[in-house]
Amino acid sequence: MSSPKTVLAFDFGMKHIGVAIGQSITKTATPVTTLTARDGIPKWNEIGELIEKWRPQALIVGVPLKMDDSEQLMTFCARRFINRLKVKFKLPVHEVDERLTSWEAQQRISKLKQRKIKSENEIHAISAVVLIEQWMGENH
Repeated sequence: MSSPKTVLAFDFGMKHIGVAIGQSITKTATPVTTLTARDGIPKWNEIGELIEKWRPQALIVGVPLKMDDSEQLMTFCARRFINRLKVKFKLPVHEVDERLTSWEAQQRISKLKQRKIKSENEIHAISAVVLIEQWMGENH
């Protein structure tokens, strides 16, 4: 099976879910938005609208693990989100170890001193960009 050309990534969180779009042909990723969630549950219609707009061939979700590779409550919550994505949208979903993606996103933002951050939530969408780049580096 050929690799996906367009992927939509989600940086899962209990209050915010960052979203980015990526292209495996150009190996680029761009932040899209940050969705709000309530106890890890997004407004599924907003995710549906993003999938309809971008038409990805696959989805990517960051899975948080502890530094010693052990799982935690957030790991369980992220996997529940993954399972719901699979059922609702019938697309392949790839897990990516998200350790340190928020740190990487913060580093990127701090390096862009001339750019004004529109909101604190922007970090979540940039974390989703990092997830795509990590996935592409590991799989393509």
